[in-house]
Amino acid sequence: MAALGAATLVSCSGLQSKRASELPGQMKGEGLGQLRSGFSMVRVARPVRPQVRMGNPNEGKGVFAPLVVIARNILGTKRFNQLRGKGIALHSQVITEFCKSIGADAKQRQGLIRLAKKNGEKLGFLA
Repeated sequence: MAALGAATLVSCSGLQSKRASELPGQMKGEGLGQLRSGFSMVRVARPVRPQVRMGNPNEGKGVFAPLVVIARNILGTKRFNQLRGKGIALHSQVITEFCKSIGADAKQRQGLIRLAKKNGEKLGFLA
């Protein structure tokens, strides 16, 4: 192996390593760019990543979506979101009380709340 600080040339054909002092006389003074001239560079494209889309993937779909859109247009977005938040909070409280009555633990309660959210998306309540 070459000592630290010494220039090293690696040959791809034989995978040999040579110090710059061991190179033929005409190559000693040449810069690294000239040494690379015999090699072709290949540019590899980055893999294409799908774009992450925030929000509801079922937006505008579902049985109740048209009703939700009409209600939002009538009430206005701000008032509609306030009412929606209150409705979601009440529903979460009902789920919590149900879990207390049957003796379900916090993990099961959280799973039921997530299931309610998924069902609401599918039905169009979160359109």
